[in-house]
This record gives sequence, structure tokens and C-alpha cells, in this order.
Amino acid sequence: MVTMEHLAWLADHPLTTKRFAMHIGERCRKESIKDVAEEFGLDWRRVKEMEMQYMQAQLAHAPGPQPKAIGIDEISVRKGHNYRIVVSDLEEHRPIWFGGEDRSEESMNQFYDWLGPEKSKQIRLVVMDMWKAFENSTVSKAPKAAILYDKFHVMRHLGEAIDAVRKSEYARLSGNDRSFIKGQKYNLLSRKENLTLPAKRALKLLLSKNKRLYTAYLLKESFGQLWEYSYEGAARTFFDNWKASLKWQRLKPFEEFAELIERHWDGIAAYCKEENQVSLGFVEGLNNKIRVFQRRAYGLKDQEYLRLKVLTCMLPKLENSPT
Repeated sequence: MVTMEHLAWLADHPLTTKRFAMHIGERCRKESIKDVAEEFGLDWRRVKEMEMQYMQAQLAHAPGPQPKAIGIDEISVRKGHNYRIVVSDLEEHRPIWFGGEDRSEESMNQFYDWLGPEKSKQIRLVVMDMWKAFENSTVSKAPKAAILYDKFHVMRHLGEAIDAVRKSEYARLSGNDRSFIKGQKYNLLSRKENLTLPAKRALKLLLSKNKRLYTAYLLKESFGQLWEYSYEGAARTFFDNWKASLKWQRLKPFEEFAELIERHWDGIAAYCKEENQVSLGFVEGLNNKIRVFQRRAYGLKDQEYLRLKVLTCMLPKLENSPT
């Protein structure tokens, strides 16, 4: 009988040392598989295997999840309505779970089942989009958790409202009046301080020429003040006044947005409580990071590769990894 001695310094691939595999994995944290493969003269599949080995080692070294505040989001993995759920620990600032088959309550239940009933009961806050399936699952599986609707998702709905007004104005007008609207979507959706000087001038000209878009823009800009209140009564007064200002404006998309906020008020007002004021920018930053490596990485049809990529994208590099 032939036996083979195990050599600790060999990686999973018999022609690769662990040190080299870890070096390749470290490089793939910031570069595409294709670029790393070309630099080292390797097949891209070999590089992908070594990167997966590196990411598995990262997860093995990471502490087990004990979340008290989590953020729930979803990412699109293919064209069409094909989603996976990402759950992050908002205090540790890292994703802890990637899975599900869609955005359904059943898929969300898979996370809580994975975490276990005892740890699920320790969750005090869950930040999510205004999506009923996520809420139903959380109420059932993490009954002690407060639900907070993510500011960035709320503002995205508001952005959709002002864009609907832009489209309706473009369809209604013609000639020079219409020309002021063309190409202004980004300027209307962005915060003014983030625009370049030429963009600010173009936006100023548009708002001076179109009263309905001017009103819609002011409403959009002022709504962000809602998250500045530390007392729910004051926040409610602000929203009631904001909603009342819609009267006679004939801005149907904004009226629908106000109704959406009304239906989900408790999950928005929860931000007024000091214990619920977690860093909501982390989830948005995570999404931007995921979009970057989705654009540049090969092999993302491999769901295990994608899962590892998401779960390790906020982890530090391995201490014994070569620089």
C-alpha cells in the first residue's frame, strides 16, 4: 500500500506552498483574479482556488458571531429578481451571514435558524429596508429586537419620488422648457454639497425654470432633517408639517412617499432613541464595496466564492500573511 506524508507547508494544491497561496489570496483582496493570474503567469482558476483558501482561513480566524445589532440587506447576483441576503453585525462592522434564495420570509428565516434561538433572542436592534418579509421573520425569530428602517433605503424611495416628478415634467413639456430637464437626474438626486460647480449651475438654472421640480427638490432636501431629532414627538411634528406642505402641490409621487412613511412610522421613529443610533452608513459602505468586487471579480457565478468574498471583505488580512 502506498501512503503519502502530509506536509504542513503545502497548500491544498500539491504544487503550491501555503505561503505562496496566502500571498496570492492577499493580492486578490485589492486586485482582480485576472490581473493577479497574469502577473504570476497562473491559470485564473488556480488563483481563484488559492484566494478561496485564503478567505476560508480568514473566516476560521474570525471570532464567532454574537450580534446585538444587525443590518439586513440584499444584493443582486444575476439579472432579474435574483437576490441573496446579507446580514451584518453593526457593532463589529462586518458581514456575518450570506444566503437565502430570494428576499422571502423563508430565506430570512434561514439566517435566524443558522444563528440559533438563543443568540437570536440576544439581538436588540435590526436595521432593514421597509420589506415586510424581513420584518415578519424578525418579529417571529428575534422577538426582543427593535426594528429600525435604514435611512439610506428610505431616502432611496424619496429619490424615486423626485425622479418620477422629473420624468412627468419631461413628458409634459417641450422645446426649451424640456431642454432644461434633460440630463439632470443625477443633479436632482445628489446632495448639493456633493455637486461640482458646473452641476450646481445647471441645477440652479433648472430650478429657476421649473416650479414643480423646484418644490420637489426643496421637499427632498428638507426631509433629511427627520433623522436629526432625539425626541419622537419633535420628529412627528416635523413630519406632519412636511406632509401638510404637500397640499395643493400636485406631487403624487411625494404623496405616495408620505403614505409609505406613515405606514412604517414606528420603524423610522425608532432612530430617535439613543440606544438605536448605530452607524447606518456602514451597510451602505458595505454595499459599495460588494459592487466593486462584483464588477472586477471572475467566477462570481460560483455561489460559494461569492459567499466567501462577501463575508471576508471587511475582515483584516491574516497576521502571518506576507505583505
